[in-house]
Amino acid sequence: MKTPPHDVIWRALSGDQRGFSVGTDRARRYAPGFSSILGFADPSSPAFDDLAPFCSAGEHFYCADWTGPVPAGWSIEAEATLYRMTWTGVAPDGDLAPDAVPLSAAHAGHAVELAALTRPGPFGPRTIELGDYFGCFDGDRLVAMAGERLRAGSCREISGVCTHPEYQGRGYARRLMLRLIGRELQRGETPFLHVLSDNTGAWQFYERLGFRTCQELPARVIART
Repeated sequence: MKTPPHDVIWRALSGDQRGFSVGTDRARRYAPGFSSILGFADPSSPAFDDLAPFCSAGEHFYCADWTGPVPAGWSIEAEATLYRMTWTGVAPDGDLAPDAVPLSAAHAGHAVELAALTRPGPFGPRTIELGDYFGCFDGDRLVAMAGERLRAGSCREISGVCTHPEYQGRGYARRLMLRLIGRELQRGETPFLHVLSDNTGAWQFYERLGFRTCQELPARVIART
C-alpha cells in the first residue's frame, strides 16, 4: 500500500500548494479564506514566531504532529488523535455520481453553510479552490459535497465530505467519494484522507469503501491569543 509521507501537510503548504499559503520556510498556513491548517518544517521545534505576522488574534488553526508545550501568544483549544487513511481498494467502475455538480466560487456560500452545519473539518469560503469539489443539490439546496484539499506530489487528500442530516443514508457521500477516487486514480494519484479517531462511524465507512489506516497522528486546535 502506497502511503503519503508523514510530513504531507508541510509538503503541501511549502510545495505544491505554496501559492495558497503564507508564511516562511519554517512555518506556513493556508492563506485566510482557505482551510485553517498550519504546518512546520520541524514539528519537534515549531517556528511559531514565524507565523505571528500571518495570524490574527482569535484565529483558530488545526495542527498535526506537534505535541510540545504551547508557546506564548497561543493557546490549545482541543487535542485529539487523527487517523490518516490511504486508498487500497479497487478502482471504481464508471462514474457513480453523474448528477454531481462541479462546485465553483459561485457555490462558496452553499458549501460554507453545509460545512458549518455538518463540521467535516476546517473549511473556508475559498477551500473549494484547492481542488475538485462536487456537490449534490435538491433544487437550490446543496445537500452533500466532497472534494480535494492537500496535494503533495502524487498524494491527493479527499476532504470536506459531508451530507445534510435530512439527506443522510441515501449514498451521497459514497458516490461523491468514488467519483473523486476514480478521477485521482486516472491521474496516477494516491487518494488519502484524515478522520478523528473517535469518529468511529466515519472511520468504519471509509474502511468499507476501501481505505486503510496508515498513520496515527496527534492533532490540536490552537488559537492566536
